[in-house]
Amino acid sequence: MIRRDRAIEGGERIADARLEGAEADLDRSLRPRRLADFVNQEQVTRQLEVFIEAARRRGEPLDHVLLAGPPGLGKTSLAHIIAAELEAEVVQTAGPALERKADIAAFLTALEPGSVFFIDEIHRLNRAIEETLYPAMEDRRLPVVLGQGAGARTVTLDLPPFTLVGATTRTGLLTTPLRDRFGVCHRLEHYDADHLARIVGRSAGILGVEIEPAGERAIAERSRGTPRVANRLLKRVRDFADVRGAGVVTGAVAREGLGMLEVDEAGLDRHDRALLEAIGRKFAGGPVGLGTLGAALDEEPDTLEDVYEPFLLQQGFMKRTPRGRVLTPRGFAHIGLEAPEQAGSLF
Repeated sequence: MIRRDRAIEGGERIADARLEGAEADLDRSLRPRRLADFVNQEQVTRQLEVFIEAARRRGEPLDHVLLAGPPGLGKTSLAHIIAAELEAEVVQTAGPALERKADIAAFLTALEPGSVFFIDEIHRLNRAIEETLYPAMEDRRLPVVLGQGAGARTVTLDLPPFTLVGATTRTGLLTTPLRDRFGVCHRLEHYDADHLARIVGRSAGILGVEIEPAGERAIAERSRGTPRVANRLLKRVRDFADVRGAGVVTGAVAREGLGMLEVDEAGLDRHDRALLEAIGRKFAGGPVGLGTLGAALDEEPDTLEDVYEPFLLQQGFMKRTPRGRVLTPRGFAHIGLEAPEQAGSLF
């Protein structure tokens, strides 16, 4: 019986892994493949198009590229697009995965000439790894220390021409020496509803979802300016349309499905509204400290600060002050409260 239970559990884990793998493959299929397909970041794509063509004509690798911006805006997609436009191989890793100098050395020495080496979350590299990258980025050389103590010696390995593409959500955590070694630096911005509607329409075509313009617009307006969120909501609204509707994502079906997901017209979900409600109703609009707010919501303060607050701050629902978090008049209005008169002195 125990063996059977373990077998069942093992089978469930394998099934879950397969489902997760299928979902990841589906997400990858929705990514744009070329600069011409990349929506909204027109200034970024126009510049990259020129830089890539210039590098191709000279027969040189593209200068190292740093992509910054909030999660879900397409930094990983853009890194793969750069490789596709250069007709080069892409090798991908993440900053937290590079723990020792040997880790980065293994990647660098295995690169083919002209490869794109993509490091996600590059701001999380430790200092020793970062310093190993300096000569690799500047001179295409990798110093390797052989032996220990007084008998140690340094051997320098020549590296093939390559382009390092770094992605970060926290530009301020990058050291100046590392940041200055990138010849091309771009920051991706949030998308407007028109561009997101185009992305939803394109993704719907890939998924085989029949969707009306009103459905595209309804999803786009609640996607927090982020393509990743738009694609996630599209897949869930598709499920709703298949089960509760006629399989067509109309404006009404999209709004009803998003309502079931508890995503309101401003793109706020239940957790976002709980945060606003706590400040507005429990603490009279603030100011309230982050630790107190975390205790009231039974949530870690770091999670509130890193996950929930950024969008609420960007949209003007709340504000950080030296005394704590406070609701803005827009925040009060969103939860159906009238801003107290004395709150005006806090903004």
